[in-house]
Amino acid sequence: MANNKELLVLLVLILATMIWSWINPYDRLTWWLEAIPVIIALPLLFYTRNSFPLTRISYYLIFVHAVILVVGAHYTYARVPLGFLIQDWFDFSRNHYDRIGHLAQGFVPAILAREILWRKQVINIVSPGDGVGSQGKGKAWLFFLVTCFCLAFSAFYELIEWWSAVIGGDGSVEFLGTQGDVWDAQWDMMLALIGAISAQLLLGGVHHRQMLKVSEFTG
Repeated sequence: MANNKELLVLLVLILATMIWSWINPYDRLTWWLEAIPVIIALPLLFYTRNSFPLTRISYYLIFVHAVILVVGAHYTYARVPLGFLIQDWFDFSRNHYDRIGHLAQGFVPAILAREILWRKQVINIVSPGDGVGSQGKGKAWLFFLVTCFCLAFSAFYELIEWWSAVIGGDGSVEFLGTQGDVWDAQWDMMLALIGAISAQLLLGGVHHRQMLKVSEFTG
């Protein structure tokens, strides 16, 4: 599990990034809308550090996702320089930085949901007396439920964007960042789904070993 020194370094880095992001953003309202998940997550992670410490991989993924969010908050997703660079490299028709954000919106929550479901024993991958078949069923259900959660979370975020458009009117255009793509919401949900599946396939083994270590440490 991550030690206090590691977490302090990550905290300092994300706070520094947030301060930079706060200074002269492209649109102040968009900054709040994009950065609010980070503002909520930081005190929550601090509060649960002792009662429910996360695995090292979870903390690092949260850090990466937070950076993606606050960078997008500063420029707005449609204007992030990295997106324009990728657009030039691959001759895309638009800035795809928001696609990176929605891929992460599935990738990172998948690991967090996996950790909570398993460590809170909502899903038991292995129970005393279980055979190999039962273990396989537990892993399959965990994979399925985590994927469902991430897709539902992405769909709910699209509802938030819709509500912001209804309430804010033209003022929410920068937050939506559709860039004229009529299928933007569908793309966002698809990328979150791909991210959720990819995270479990690529990091599932490492994550499970780290969860076992954290569980042993916390008793």
